Amino acid sequence: MIDDIDKKILQAVQRNNLLTSAELSERVGLSPTSVQRRLHRLRDQKIIEKDIAVVSTAAVGRPLTMLVSVELARERSDIIDRFKKSIRDCAAVQSAYYVTGETDFVLIVTAKDMEDYENFTRDFFYNNMDIKGFKTTVVMDRIKASFELPLT
Repeated sequence: MIDDIDKKILQAVQRNNLLTSAELSERVGLSPTSVQRRLHRLRDQKIIEKDIAVVSTAAVGRPLTMLVSVELARERSDIIDRFKKSIRDCAAVQSAYYVTGETDFVLIVTAKDMEDYENFTRDFFYNNMDIKGFKTTVVMDRIKASFELPLT
């Protein structure tokens, strides 16, 4: 269970996970040692799953981002599990969601350019007999990139 102080710590580290214990202690009203103890517990309990950085796709040479809806040929657990593994193993896929509705998965994919994306689609989709089809939406502008959750 998390209390109000944990929520304050989580709110602060969601916005900036480089804050020192001293800076966090000032924000939440605890000693730096107590803040460290709570952070350690929050990580051990997987409440803080990962400490990540949001990297500029353009700065690393992958300026294109696509939202890709994927429909599997059949919905069997072995096919779903196999596709989930292929997603996890693919560096070009930034995020992926197994969803309900007209499609089975929604992926966020980055690419250097359209030729790079076309090569990705050939390797990842067209060479996979479990894929019935996919639809691509090209992102024109990334407005927000965050995993921040409201904690109020």
